[in-house]
Amino acid sequence: MAEQVIPPPFEASASDAPPAAGPDSSTNSPGGKTPRAPRQHTGSLATRMIAIAAAWIGFLLLAGGATLDRAMTTLITRNFDDQLDYMLTGMIASTEIGADGEVFFNRPLGDQRFLEPNSGLYWQIRGKGHDDFTSRSLWDRTLHVNGDHFDVKTHVYDSGEFEGEPLRVVERSIILPGSKTQWWFSVAASRSELNAQIRRVRSILIYSFVILGFGLFIMVGLQTWYGLNPLRRVRRAIQKMRMTGANRVVEPLPLEVQPLVEELNALLVHVERQAEEARTHAGNLAHALKTPLTVVMNAATAHAPDLADTVIREAAVMRRQVDHHLARARAVGRRAVGQSRANVWISVEAVLRAVTRLYEGTRFDLDGNREAGVALERQDLDEILGNLIENAAKYGGGSVFVTVDPGAGSARDADWCEVWVEDDGSGVPEEEYRRIFDRGARLDTGKPGTGLGLAIVRDVVEIYGGTVELGESEDLGGLLVRLKLPRVEG
Repeated sequence: MAEQVIPPPFEASASDAPPAAGPDSSTNSPGGKTPRAPRQHTGSLATRMIAIAAAWIGFLLLAGGATLDRAMTTLITRNFDDQLDYMLTGMIASTEIGADGEVFFNRPLGDQRFLEPNSGLYWQIRGKGHDDFTSRSLWDRTLHVNGDHFDVKTHVYDSGEFEGEPLRVVERSIILPGSKTQWWFSVAASRSELNAQIRRVRSILIYSFVILGFGLFIMVGLQTWYGLNPLRRVRRAIQKMRMTGANRVVEPLPLEVQPLVEELNALLVHVERQAEEARTHAGNLAHALKTPLTVVMNAATAHAPDLADTVIREAAVMRRQVDHHLARARAVGRRAVGQSRANVWISVEAVLRAVTRLYEGTRFDLDGNREAGVALERQDLDEILGNLIENAAKYGGGSVFVTVDPGAGSARDADWCEVWVEDDGSGVPEEEYRRIFDRGARLDTGKPGTGLGLAIVRDVVEIYGGTVELGESEDLGGLLVRLKLPRVEG
């Protein structure tokens, strides 16, 4: 049962051969040096961070400045209006009706500016059918009053009736005791003082926000430089590895960067393992080819009469070795590409369709989980199953039973998927289980083959982290090959 043959549908194709080497571009540059290609990137992290921070800080400063400016302007204006309203209340409280029906003050108003012409602070009392009672500061001018309404509460507004002197006016309608006349009391003040206060506050706000923004931008720059410093340390560590031959980044780094370093170190371990496997394969292949080549060379040098038979025999040996190492190299290369997936049921069906044509008298049965998936490349899974099923058909008695992922749902291993290949042949002695996995081992030399099938199966399965075991089939009585492969969902 030890003889293993890969059926024709699973032989390596020409596509597995390495591509022909193209012309070396380095020979086209002066001095034989390869020109450095421009580095591709998606921009600077520091620039992105600074730009985002600058945009957000600018927006907050503008929004905050506008809001604060409006609040301060409203507060100053309200305070200014309150002062005018206080003067208006004092003026109303000091007003009485004389014997002639005209208004007068029973005490003088306290602000001296009411007595100075064009001082910027004015008062006026107007009643329908009466002369205007005005402050001396108005001189020969009067305040315009719209007398077609009655202001129960104080009315505040801006007025431009004096050319070159915008006014802030508060007014109120009152009917004084002893009079039926509606009187309009008005106090006006030049907006120059109010505008000056607003300008002073705005200048303070602008200077403060400019200094604050400058400080925030400096903080963002320092934060960006300091925050990205661990990435620069990683770059220097990688550069140091390249220059000194170190194989790990051991420098302690922040928690946010440490996972990246751990993945980098894991990648370095993976690359080292790949390189070591490549060196081992190359050494093993060279060692395996050395002896046949020596035999052929000696036979050719000695002009041996059986030279042709010797060349054919040793060439077959070399071909077995090359096939074996090519199979391992393909599996290692595909494993390195990334997470592979293959549906076991679909792969088994494809193999059975091919093997059935070679062994038309053999009965093949398939049962198990149709959805089982394993972390193998489909081509490697086909090659493994092709070797096992084809050998079961070759050395069995006419029945082959393949079971995918045996066991009830809850009993199945969540991490591993098993595939059983059973036949009804004479089986293999238990003491021979280990030996038939050796390259070239054949317990039955009466049938054609190279003796590499199970060796290739074992090597490829182990590359993917699985195992292959032999036993006795309880149902068919022949050999049971139990594959254990890493499971994937879907």
